[in-house]
Amino acid sequence: MLFTELMTRIDKATIEGYEKLYRTNFVNSLWGFKSVSLIGTQDQNSHTNLAIFSQIVHLGANPALVGLIVRPPETERHSYENMKSTGWFTLNHIHPGIVDKAHQTAARYGRDVSEFDAVGLTPFYSEKVKAPYVKESRLQIGCRFDGEQIIPQNNTLLVIGRVEEVWLNEDAIMNDGYIDIEELETVTSSNLDCYHSTTRLARYAYAKPDKPLLRIG
Repeated sequence: MLFTELMTRIDKATIEGYEKLYRTNFVNSLWGFKSVSLIGTQDQNSHTNLAIFSQIVHLGANPALVGLIVRPPETERHSYENMKSTGWFTLNHIHPGIVDKAHQTAARYGRDVSEFDAVGLTPFYSEKVKAPYVKESRLQIGCRFDGEQIIPQNNTLLVIGRVEEVWLNEDAIMNDGYIDIEELETVTSSNLDCYHSTTRLARYAYAKPDKPLLRIG
């Protein structure tokens, strides 16, 4: 029996009729595995904030740009407000040793509470980036706030960050520049509450129509 013979069609009207929490879990799971990182910011008075984000989008390599999807700022959005007012934020990869603390940063702490203190993670600063890194993270990326775009369909924001510096162990960088994130034990996520380790199946050379597929790792 083909797997498709066991599948059920679920249409738009059915999805919209689901109970809110069920619908949220269902739709958030549709896209499969997502990048997840801790976003470090501070306000203009140096009060630190740390929040877990899984809406992270690669926007380009030259210049190196990253996008963050931020929900409509109808209520307090501490990370967004901080990065916009100071012009800086950090992305910090998560590994199994800190995944529980990382998830706890999603709690709605007050503006006067630092999630670093609340969950037991350590802020680290560089000379260039005016936002805190997570010292326990194994891959840390310092970004300058480089603008935002409104997505009119749901009023979410695409925040654009320009990569200014990266911190990691050089042993994780391969000869061709590829970063072995599995060596760093970077975790991924699905839905809003599930985290996964990964197993690399294969790495291939750039695909061309006139050459056979070449496996390189």
